[in-house]
Amino acid sequence: MGVGTAAGAGSVGMGAGSAAGAAGLGTGAARFGVVVFPGSNCEQDVAYALRFLGFDARYVWHQDTDLDPFDAVVLPGGFSYGDYLRCGAIARFSPVMESVIAYARAGRPVIGICNGFQILTEAHLLPGALLRNAGMKFICESVHLRVEQSVCEWLDLAPGTVVDVPINHNEGNYFCDDATRARLEGNGQIVLRYCAPDGSRAPDGSAPNGAFDDIAGICNERGNVFGLMPHPERVCDGLSGGRATDGAAFFTAIASSVRKVLG
Repeated sequence: MGVGTAAGAGSVGMGAGSAAGAAGLGTGAARFGVVVFPGSNCEQDVAYALRFLGFDARYVWHQDTDLDPFDAVVLPGGFSYGDYLRCGAIARFSPVMESVIAYARAGRPVIGICNGFQILTEAHLLPGALLRNAGMKFICESVHLRVEQSVCEWLDLAPGTVVDVPINHNEGNYFCDDATRARLEGNGQIVLRYCAPDGSRAPDGSAPNGAFDDIAGICNERGNVFGLMPHPERVCDGLSGGRATDGAAFFTAIASSVRKVLG
């Protein structure tokens, strides 16, 4: 993949970013490690978005295990190991994942986007599973997401806020049993639900992939581990117009939080 180690990888240069993004590197900007597995294909989108927002983004190859240099870790989307066996099932055993698990259990921030969400469930850092989409078809479209009242540290938008974020997956149908859903709800672990533009939900479900209870994203009980199927990194720079900056909030809140902790 041509990526470096966690300690040695350079800041990602993905083309022209914002002036603020260029200025942010090396001046106290939050440091994100973007894990790359064989078959990942969204790591460059994530790195570009992070740099555009003014953060330091560096690749971490799946065989590397040093995550200490980073303030937050991202497991990006794609098709790790070709999605063989089951999405995320093989990536879960990559050497880096033992470090990701330890990093998360230490209370440090981890986000899994699309395939990254699948990997987090396979690693049992998040409950439930991602199944084939209802209708058995790949879906690529922009969707409306309602922010729920949750303990998630990655997002500080007011509950009820509706954002537009694209999805791009074949296995995004979130499933868990009723007891797990009740526990997620009670603990404030449901972060995002698919919805209509006004935030309402259809009686027969608003999730285009059939996700149980319209769930699009969840976090762990501590709120530091966040998994979601939509791709916020694709709507950070405003270049596609409309609501094309709605994804920025998915990274800026955690960056602000970790830098305050570190002083």
